[in-house]
Order: sequence, then structure tokens, then C-alpha cells
Amino acid sequence: MRVAIAGAGKVGTAIASDLNDAGHDVLVIEVDPDVVANVRPTVPVTWVEGDACEMSTLRKAEVDKADVMVAATGDDEDNLVVSLLAKTEFAVPRVVARVNHPKNRWLFNETWGVDVSVSTPNILTALVEEAVSVGSLVRLLQFEGGGARLVEVTLADDSPAMGKPLAELSLPREASVVAVVRNRRVVVPRGDTVMSMGDEVVVLVTGESEDQVKWLFVGGQPSAAS
Repeated sequence: MRVAIAGAGKVGTAIASDLNDAGHDVLVIEVDPDVVANVRPTVPVTWVEGDACEMSTLRKAEVDKADVMVAATGDDEDNLVVSLLAKTEFAVPRVVARVNHPKNRWLFNETWGVDVSVSTPNILTALVEEAVSVGSLVRLLQFEGGGARLVEVTLADDSPAMGKPLAELSLPREASVVAVVRNRRVVVPRGDTVMSMGDEVVVLVTGESEDQVKWLFVGGQPSAAS
């Protein structure tokens, strides 16, 4: 997989290093020549010096050949511009953007070419909630482009799903259980997987199916649409 990354700060270089170690073809675009000089020896990927918000730089980097564009600079405006150009001008199939300030997250959507937005403060908040909120549905990750999101619920002893196999839960068609974490081990969910107290259930949902999924795993009253 070919990945282009805009920004060689701590986030960008960490992503580049990890993806390179995993065997991917990685290219990093960085406007500051001093940063390029300092980081290039420790991160053995392809480097392009220039402003990722400029069409000429993106052409030089051959972003049109990338499978994924990662806008990872420390400036939200730059990340939005990079995302928009990557999607609309270079038709990059998948654009992932870093959100530096949570108040700006509403901007990071398909209008700006963003398929997935990642906000570290929001993720940390979700992880804190996930750690302490048994019996509550917690949003882990939002996929802006398709309106889908990952949610997690740790089953309480009064969960409606307790003791039932997945096949009997009547999940909506727009939702899918992607993992069950039980006793610190990942269980691949199947139709005959029986739900137990303390299971951490990770579900891919849409806005239309989230309420029904919450009702199935947490309880309460289903929404009118359910």
C-alpha cells in the first residue's frame, strides 16, 4: 500500500515509521527543510520537501498514486486543505485527517474530502469513558464520509443480551458486531457466540442503527425508528 503523509511532526513521523516497518510504501511531505534534515536519517522513507497545501508539491509527490493520504500537520486549516486537494484534485481513495482542536471536528467531513477524522482528545475521552462506563454505549471512532462509527459497550449483568447468542439478538442490517473482548482476549464474533457479563462488544453502526444497538445491549426503550 502506498501512503502519503503531510507533516513530519511527532505524529506524522510516528505514523510513517510504523507503516514503513509494516512494509508499506511511505512518502512524507514536509515544508520545513530543517525538520527534513533532522528526521530523514531516522525515518527511511521517501521525503518530499515542500508545502503540502500547494498543488505543485502534491504533484511532485505523485499523490495521485497514493492509496491513502494522511493529513497529519499541527494545523487544522492545513489538514483540511490537504484533504480537499487529495480527494478532489488527485482522487486519493482514502483520506485520513488529524483534528488538532476538538472544536473543529465538525468541519472534518466529506465536504472537505475527509473519509476518517482522528481527534486525540476525543479518543482519550472515549477510552476513559469506555474504562469506567459498564452498561453504557461509548463512541470510539467516527467515519465521517459514510456516516458509520465504531461503538463499544461493556455488558452489565442486566443487559438484554446476557446469555443470548448473537444470532438471536436481531441486530439491524446496518449494524455489525466486529469484535468481542472477553477476559482480555479477542473473540471473533459468530452467530453462536453467547454474550456474557463483562464482555466488551465492539459494533460498527450507522446513525440510524445506533439507538437499536444500544437498546439491544444496554436496555431501555427502543427509538421509534427501531
